[in-house]
Amino acid sequence: MRQAKSGYVVVAFALLFCIFSCASARRPTHDTAGRDPGKAHKLTVEALEVLDKDPVKASELMLAALEADPYNGPAHNDMGVLYLRQSRLYDAATEFELARKLMPGNPDPRLNLGLTLEKGQLYERAFDAYSAALEVSPSHIRTIQAIARLTLRIDREDDRLTGMLEDISLRGETIQWRGWAQEQMARLKR
Repeated sequence: MRQAKSGYVVVAFALLFCIFSCASARRPTHDTAGRDPGKAHKLTVEALEVLDKDPVKASELMLAALEADPYNGPAHNDMGVLYLRQSRLYDAATEFELARKLMPGNPDPRLNLGLTLEKGQLYERAFDAYSAALEVSPSHIRTIQAIARLTLRIDREDDRLTGMLEDISLRGETIQWRGWAQEQMARLKR
């Protein structure tokens, strides 16, 4: 058991190192004159269409999109999603950091970074990323869902939990989320 915990600590430190150093190392350096944002957008849309059916093809298309426009924030974010699905946490975190910098007003890269950190069991860092997403968009329901879920999962005290669950029960992304929030509120009242 002790060896397993130390393994998690090593993974956690490596993930943190990557987030702070890899993101700056992978910053796009291409000349902006050679960018093709239209082509990048088209390739990103094509990648999203095949993401669930053919992740290898989606990866090729996203890499081509990033080659066409290395400053395409949505392509970096989507590449991060692909890496997260493959449990390539370092690569995912790097892409989400780049997307966050390229899309300062969009909560999605921050939410996705939080999900990555959560998967790496870096819960406090995940909460920080989720909070950053809410700073950008205070009513972002997917972030509110992520915070509430993680708060309950690790049994963390948070005065906002009841309000978040009420919000999810009304505006949750799906019927399942709304039902989940209602169940959690009933459980908390017992």
